[in-house]
Amino acid sequence: MLDIGYALSLRFPDPPQTDYRRADVHALRHDLFCGDVYLADTESDREISTAWGWVPVLDFAWALCDIVELIDRDPAGSRASRPQHAELDFTESTDRLLFERRFGWVDIEAEWLPPTEPPLTFSHSVLRREARDFLHDLIADLTDLHEELADNPAIWTLQARFPRLP
Repeated sequence: MLDIGYALSLRFPDPPQTDYRRADVHALRHDLFCGDVYLADTESDREISTAWGWVPVLDFAWALCDIVELIDRDPAGSRASRPQHAELDFTESTDRLLFERRFGWVDIEAEWLPPTEPPLTFSHSVLRREARDFLHDLIADLTDLHEELADNPAIWTLQARFPRLP
């Protein structure tokens, strides 16, 4: 079972004058909602997490949804034997999450972990569903904190692009 989570940072708060209703995509993805994120395999009790405090959490959720779609472009889908690769880089660092999909399974590795640490492995369909659930749950949490964010057109577009899956 995959668990994706976050914690907002107290060290890097959003600027108090932020107009969340009018925040542009760059601000939403790079300047706001900093904290830490994790991906956990609850069955093996292993996780990949950041502990930097400055990761743009909404950008992480957005990029994760993009990556899940990117590694699903092979027409053979879950029958594809050729590996499909993607990476999620963290803007303020050289660290990356590496994704490799083969036969419907996705391995996720973190460059900052020791090379002896095995990757987390999930089915692509579970990763897609959980990434989208995480995105929608995160947006709900952030709009609870900042009600005007619910009126931001970029958030509407993001939610429409990556709807929840059954």
